[in-house]
Amino acid sequence: MIRSLAAKALLGGAVLLIAVPTATLATGTKRTLPYFASIGAGRARMRTGPARIYPASWLYQRADLPVRVVATYKGWRKIEDPDGAQGWMEERLLRDARTAIVRAPQPVEMHEQPSASSHLVWRAAPGVVGRIGQCGSGWCRLDVKGQAGFVEIGNLWGVGPVETLP
Repeated sequence: MIRSLAAKALLGGAVLLIAVPTATLATGTKRTLPYFASIGAGRARMRTGPARIYPASWLYQRADLPVRVVATYKGWRKIEDPDGAQGWMEERLLRDARTAIVRAPQPVEMHEQPSASSHLVWRAAPGVVGRIGQCGSGWCRLDVKGQAGFVEIGNLWGVGPVETLP
């Protein structure tokens, strides 16, 4: 459900109201739109509208694919995939687990520490999806089925350019 938060600011004696859309998660916490999530199901349909009566525009067969949630309506989430396609997906098909996809034209280096001068431990090919964590200062720890290392954020889709994750 989209909810508006009213923020008041005084501007030349007038009151300016700014609406900030938020989404309420199953846990009861609120998130500001847009936010990243991931596809939790092995098969998930993206639809042209927020109900099963709308035709499916895509069938995703890749669990853990990162998506950006850009709008909400009841039990539906309007998502954007890494290629920019947008549509509606049932909330139950998504999860809060943070993942990212390698979006570079060539394999990217995964380092032992968040530094280009640290030991190179792996390389991840374009299109590889992994779980992310420990993001900050332009680097994220990417775990691809137990093979983990730090990757520069600019090579990933699924995390904001200045986002910090514990």
